[in-house]
Amino acid sequence: MELTTVWFLLIAVLWTGYFVLEGFDFGVGVLLPLLGREEDDRRTILATIGPVWDGNEVWLLVAGGATFAAFPEWYATLFSGFYLPLFLILVALILRGVAIEYRNKSDSSRGWDRAMFVGSLLPAFLWGVAFANIVRGVPLDADHEYTGSLLTLLNPYALLGGLATLALFTLHGALFLTLRTTDDLRARSAALAKRLAVGALAVGGVFLVITQLTVGKPATWAGVAVAALGIALSLLMTLRGRDGWAFTASAVAIVAVTATLFGSLWPDVMPALDPANSLNVHNAASTPYTLTVMTWVAVIFTPVVLAYQGWTYWVFRRRLTGGPKPATSTAANPS
Repeated sequence: MELTTVWFLLIAVLWTGYFVLEGFDFGVGVLLPLLGREEDDRRTILATIGPVWDGNEVWLLVAGGATFAAFPEWYATLFSGFYLPLFLILVALILRGVAIEYRNKSDSSRGWDRAMFVGSLLPAFLWGVAFANIVRGVPLDADHEYTGSLLTLLNPYALLGGLATLALFTLHGALFLTLRTTDDLRARSAALAKRLAVGALAVGGVFLVITQLTVGKPATWAGVAVAALGIALSLLMTLRGRDGWAFTASAVAIVAVTATLFGSLWPDVMPALDPANSLNVHNAASTPYTLTVMTWVAVIFTPVVLAYQGWTYWVFRRRLTGGPKPATSTAANPS
């Protein structure tokens, strides 16, 4: 297998890991004002992602770094043409991180909760817009420079892609809260997850079918089927009270959606509306020496990072209890 193919697959895996892990972070943030009726509930909701959210964002940094090193032409065209949407995503991620860290240090947490909501909703939506445009193709000139505008990126197909990722990540977040909380908060999360699953199946299904009919390949129909099955199983497992399996099923659906998009993209990395100007894994790649060095680095350090993150999730696996804490009485000291 050529190294360009290996790195295309590795970048796809990195984005898949980011969407699966950061996806439930986004979903939790979007659901904060809906499920956080009391301050104790809101604290519990944020505590479910508190130990892991910053580690999940590392996947984005590594995916961006890998793209820059392995396919510099792709990186340059993407970040210049999609500058404003990516800038908004960056601002939203910063806003969300600040909200998580500072809400407990402020006399009023409402403003930080709104920042958490906006900082989660915008990336969940805009990542779908960005990837829909990448798969569909954008106007590039002969020098692989983006020639469109912001409105070019806000086409109906891309907006549908944004709604699809927003719905899927919100469902993923609801199932994560169902898995990680107890009592009334868990029950409300499960009830909301049932409704979200229907919406995600409808919006995501329409988006993937349109993708298949326009730019898809025969093999990627399998991804569409697995994605639909994953969402359906998440609903079924939620109805049966199998929280772990429901969350796993939604994670499988996100994996399948990402695989469908990257499978439809291959061998291009940034298709142009004029195919002669498209960037692919060959004309966008770094030198063979660079790819070889990067491959050895990935082989050595990737297992270490995966082991550490897996250990983190294992340590913080217990459910959290929401709602007001019962009052405790203290007996008088007989002495």
